[in-house]
Amino acid sequence: MRIKNFEQLLSNAVTPSLWRLRKLALNSFDYALGAISPQILLKSRLRFADNCLRIDQHSFDFDQFKNIYVIGGGKATGDMTLAVEQILDGCLTRGCVNIPHEMRCSTNVVLLNRAGHPVPDEAGVCGVRQMVELAEQAGCDDLVICLLSGGGSSLMPLPRGTLSLADKKELTAMLLKSGASINEINTVRKHISDFKGGWLARRAYPATVLNLILSDVIGDPLDFIASGPTVPDSTTFADAVEVLQRYHLWGEAPDAVIQLLTAGCRSAIEETPKAHDPAFERVFNCIVGNNRSALSAVGASLSANGIKTVLLPTAMSGDAAELGRYLAGRALEISRSDETVAIIAGGEATVRVRGGGRGGRNQELALAAVERLSGIDNVLLAALATDGIDGPTDACGAIVDGYTLAAAQRRGLDPEQFLQNNDAYNFFNALGELVVTGYTGSNVNDIYILLAAASD
Repeated sequence: MRIKNFEQLLSNAVTPSLWRLRKLALNSFDYALGAISPQILLKSRLRFADNCLRIDQHSFDFDQFKNIYVIGGGKATGDMTLAVEQILDGCLTRGCVNIPHEMRCSTNVVLLNRAGHPVPDEAGVCGVRQMVELAEQAGCDDLVICLLSGGGSSLMPLPRGTLSLADKKELTAMLLKSGASINEINTVRKHISDFKGGWLARRAYPATVLNLILSDVIGDPLDFIASGPTVPDSTTFADAVEVLQRYHLWGEAPDAVIQLLTAGCRSAIEETPKAHDPAFERVFNCIVGNNRSALSAVGASLSANGIKTVLLPTAMSGDAAELGRYLAGRALEISRSDETVAIIAGGEATVRVRGGGRGGRNQELALAAVERLSGIDNVLLAALATDGIDGPTDACGAIVDGYTLAAAQRRGLDPEQFLQNNDAYNFFNALGELVVTGYTGSNVNDIYILLAAASD
């Protein structure tokens, strides 16, 4: 069981029916975390025999390669690296992969370089410089295996031109609080980087590059996952400027950022590499897992317990509070069913930080649902991050049911006040309703589980 406070969360159930719903929700989430373990995913997808590596329709004959390097970064790449080392035992030459400071992984050949997330740090830059060195020394008879997952954008910083790391950190902090989506944030990141947005592929050319990608971006757009260091960039300098203007950050951004993006719009500096660039001729991309992988596992777990399960086909995005109210409405719909029903959905909400509280997108989503679910005694909503870290907190999300509001009121807690202050963490912490896993070693967006027991 990966949920550290599993028993406490069960003990919070007011009725036997809700105890069962909590157990179902938490067990299904735990099952999903196992299913999206990078080691399980990679070992099920990669086949290595007769000195040939196969994945999907691609084959790589290792007899044709002089060196095999491993580079990359993200919250899941520690376990991804370990899996690759085990599968390709004795074949790897060297490598460097950036992972969060908090991750506790160990490898034999590939260096796991600890770096900052969600705000980049100097350790991340040092790791990227080692990756660049490996990529640039790779030749046409070398293979570069690039491991990418969510979190890679922050973990692999290399400020472009004369831009400083301090400038990049300041802009990153502003974007994370603005309510911008991950695609919008990464549009900007790609254009202030000498590594992301296809630049790594340019540096690695003419080597063969195999990208093994664990997607944390809705729809799996390759150039937005970890800001696409080895794939063509679909965005422009003008797009990056538009993002900053849309969220009223253009006048607040560091001067060096404004100067860089302005120069790019004037074609005074080179645009990020596009699809026609020969650097991508020998790049192969494989998505090894995504949000749908996790949702399928949740659904399988619930169905195995005899629960009628509906998987929403459209990924959730947008403001966390609005999504929380929407999902509460869906929970109320199924509360009138004559059988136990589950609705599961995935995606990634955004939060515009206006207050001085503490929280994350899943906690804020759950908090916004508290009042709408009040008094409905047979429903539950769980909003959970698959990487185990929801915002700058030690929780992956929270659980809400029809008794949450009453429990809060007994403690003098007003959910609306906490919502206005973006303080969902302290609200749910006081109630003991945070879900805590710690870093899971994976990262494929968020999971929303709605459960309703059969109505009497």
